[in-house]
Amino acid sequence: MEAIEPGVLSDADEVERHPCPRCLAEPGSPCRSRSGAVAGTYHTGRFTRVGRLAKNLRVPTPADRGLGQPRRPGISPPAPIAADAPSADIRIGYARCSHLTQELQSQFDALVGHGIPRDKIFAERISTRIRVRPKFEAALEAARQIKAHAPHCQVILTVCEMKRLGRDSAELTALADHLTAHGIVLEMLAGQLAGIYDPWGTGRLLFAFFAAMAETDRETIRESTLEGLNAASRKGNHGGRPPVITDDMLHAVLRRRAKGESVEDIRPDLIIPTGKRKGRNPSLASIYRALAEHAKREAHPDAVAQAHADFATLANDPLPDAAGYDESSSSAKAVTR
Repeated sequence: MEAIEPGVLSDADEVERHPCPRCLAEPGSPCRSRSGAVAGTYHTGRFTRVGRLAKNLRVPTPADRGLGQPRRPGISPPAPIAADAPSADIRIGYARCSHLTQELQSQFDALVGHGIPRDKIFAERISTRIRVRPKFEAALEAARQIKAHAPHCQVILTVCEMKRLGRDSAELTALADHLTAHGIVLEMLAGQLAGIYDPWGTGRLLFAFFAAMAETDRETIRESTLEGLNAASRKGNHGGRPPVITDDMLHAVLRRRAKGESVEDIRPDLIIPTGKRKGRNPSLASIYRALAEHAKREAHPDAVAQAHADFATLANDPLPDAAGYDESSSSAKAVTR
């Protein structure tokens, strides 16, 4: 994709300065097909109004107009800017953290200290696993609008680190394509390769490199988390919230029910020892659920004992060493021969 020089409108912008006499598309919008979607080319009666395009057989619609998607009303393109018009850098800041317990103030201070006005900083607490991030979409929309009305200015999307944008390779690659289509520059304030990168040329290669690094970092975090969970499960710590009905409470219920008392009469005397509902009485549903699970264990004691034995064996057995593996492999090869 070739960059358009400041002050020079592209073919599509020139065509969209005029309304379409065939599909009645207003200025600022691409032509539409009979189904109402964005057409792949501009209608002849529209692009022939541009003098330098009058002899062309067809003028394709750019990919950033959303080919095949439902057409949306656009805005009229700005008037051409003189080549000697003053240019400036316009920065849009974005800050993000994954959890409510994490703080955003350090990112916010870094962006403000870099000269970005507070009203142009978009911040949110949301995980990168959530595809639709409202503040991030708002930051991109603001950058697109500014670039559309001031094509002679360099619009820069500024973040503290690459991981604030995303950790998925496909997502970051799509972001690079989006920035390329709209001529938006990316800037990072911290990290191993801090600086300003345009979406063309070497900047695009760096985008792909950053995406691979971010995805590797995410996989490392995931593997470390799984290893920690497996180590805790071998020690008997399976995580999750503590049980509402403990073994002592269950034995008390069974003993009193054997004497003829109902669950409704027993419930006020039961107190939850831990968790968010500590000090409260358990619900009737929790008591009946615990009784049902106890009945299943009593009905199939052998299956429960076998499951515990299998889990203990799996947790205690070491992985086969390399020598044993090589020996079995060599014996298998000898039998085959």
